[in-house]
Amino acid sequence: MTFRDRLAKSAERHGPIILAADTTHRTVQNITYNMNNLNDHICAIKMNFQVLLTLGIAEIKEITDAAHARDLQCIADIKLNDINNTNLDTSDILWRAGFDAIIANPIMGPEALSALVQKAHSVDNGIISLCHMSSSEGAVSYELQVGGGPLYKKFLEWGLAAKVDGVIVGATFPEIISACKHEAKDRLDILSPGIGVQGGSAQTSFANGTDYIIVGRTLLNAKNPSEMAISILS
Repeated sequence: MTFRDRLAKSAERHGPIILAADTTHRTVQNITYNMNNLNDHICAIKMNFQVLLTLGIAEIKEITDAAHARDLQCIADIKLNDINNTNLDTSDILWRAGFDAIIANPIMGPEALSALVQKAHSVDNGIISLCHMSSSEGAVSYELQVGGGPLYKKFLEWGLAAKVDGVIVGATFPEIISACKHEAKDRLDILSPGIGVQGGSAQTSFANGTDYIIVGRTLLNAKNPSEMAISILS
């Protein structure tokens, strides 16, 4: 089963929230505690650099094993972007650590992105490509005019050509979610960070074409994370 299919299957059971487990308490125990609290409401966990850099491979594998036991997918959010050899070697390490997908930066170029996707798909794992970030400065770079159009459209074009499994489009830019969905249709999934703390709305994102929302601090800092998850989707 492909990563995209596994994620959809988990979302059918648990809902469309991906937990950004970018907690300040970067321990196996804390991350698995957050997974337990939110297991009924999330379909995947995403771990960023600041989490992975404080853990060893054995500890990361403990977390990914625990996530899989809870029917959750695991995403390494490292914005991978280098030459082919480095990209493929890095992906091999992350697959061995138990990750199901990697978030990559398409600035590496379309051929390198395609090679990374092909390697991931050969082991039934996935690549999620940046398209437009959720930060307030996202427009400064992702909307730069390149070849007669904004850079995010070029990134979407490369992602579609490479057959990536999904693209990142911030919930804080709903009109860009809509534009990307119109172009991509069902050829890939749209994953939207920026819900809550950054001002993005889950309802608006879904209405414009988002398939999954990525939520971190809004859930991690809530007094009752389970109730907050329900509230985000209601």
